[in-house]
This record gives sequence, C-alpha cells and structure tokens, in this order.
Amino acid sequence: MTTTATRHSRLRPSVLAAAALAGIFALTSCGTDQNDELAERAANDGSNYVAGDGSVQEFAPEERGEPVEFESTLFDGTTISPETWQGDVTVINFWYAACAPCRVEAPDLAEIHSEYEDDGVQFFGVNTRDTQPTAEAFERRFEIEYPSVEDRGGEVMFSMTDYVPPSAVPTTLVLDQEGRVSARIIGIAEPGTLRALIDTAQSEA
Repeated sequence: MTTTATRHSRLRPSVLAAAALAGIFALTSCGTDQNDELAERAANDGSNYVAGDGSVQEFAPEERGEPVEFESTLFDGTTISPETWQGDVTVINFWYAACAPCRVEAPDLAEIHSEYEDDGVQFFGVNTRDTQPTAEAFERRFEIEYPSVEDRGGEVMFSMTDYVPPSAVPTTLVLDQEGRVSARIIGIAEPGTLRALIDTAQSEA
C-alpha cells in the first residue's frame, strides 16, 4: 500500500537514509520486517524502547486497512471495543510512565485532548508496562484526563503490530470515523502535526 508523508511534517534526513524507517509500515510484509529490526535495535542497545523520531505517515481513505479491532479494559474497569470508536475520530497513544519521550509529549497530549473533547474526538492511552497506581500518578502529574488501557500483557500492542513497532513507545495513531488508522506518529507527537492530522480526519465526515 502506498503511503505519503504528511504535509504538516518533514522527515529528517536520518529517517530518509535509514532503510528500516524509510516508507514505514506500507501495510505489507515489509512492515513485519521493519518491526523485527526495530525490536532488534531495542535489544542490542540495551534500551527498553525504541526512541522514534517523530516521523509521520498519513494513509489516504482508499488506502486504509480494516477498522482497528481489539477489546481491552481501562484502568477504571471499563471495557472498550471496536464499537467504542465507531463514528468518532479517535487518538490512541502508546505510553508508559518511565518512557522519557512519553513524559515530554504528555502535556501536549493533555492540552490537545482538552481542545478537541467538545468536538467529539476521543483519546485513549495504551499503557504497556505500568500498574494502575503508577499510571494514575503519571496522569495526575501531567493532568491527563482521558483514560488508558492496561496492556502489560501486550495483547493490544500485539494486535496492532501492523502500525506499532514492538517497543516503539511512544507511538500515536489517529483513527478515522470508521475506526481505520488514518495517520501514525512514531516518537514524540509534535502538537501542530497532531492537530493537523486530527483536523484532516474530522474533515472527511
């Protein structure tokens, strides 16, 4: 599937030069190869996550895959499923508390959620490592009001491997109103870029 870099963000030269990240996730078998390479990088450098570079991909409506399908439980016990995000633009952010880039982007995500909440845009976090007390302490510190899924078992991340490289946290997805991935950011979500991606998804109604 052909993908195009968003008009709102330029990929840095290092991204263009890196075969593992060039044309990230074309939603073909090459996505699996790239996931393996990113996972290997994380293991080889001793880190627990792959620090993304903020690279952005948009998927044209006719090029998007099937709606995202996973069912999971928020820290408050609420179950979410594909029906949860049908009909609304939804932002899904993969994070955990000790992830330094996650801490950098957290205030911006909180602010953007507040800006778009009245427009019906939903935000969900997917916490890949933390217990509930740790996650909630992070949310209080950064005044994050949207809920997160507890995914220490990796079920959600495993179901999203076409879009989220193993251990590449943070990663942020924007879903269109049909629940399909319309855009993806690997690494820190630049606020202006994320707003533009949300606006594009909203404009498709």
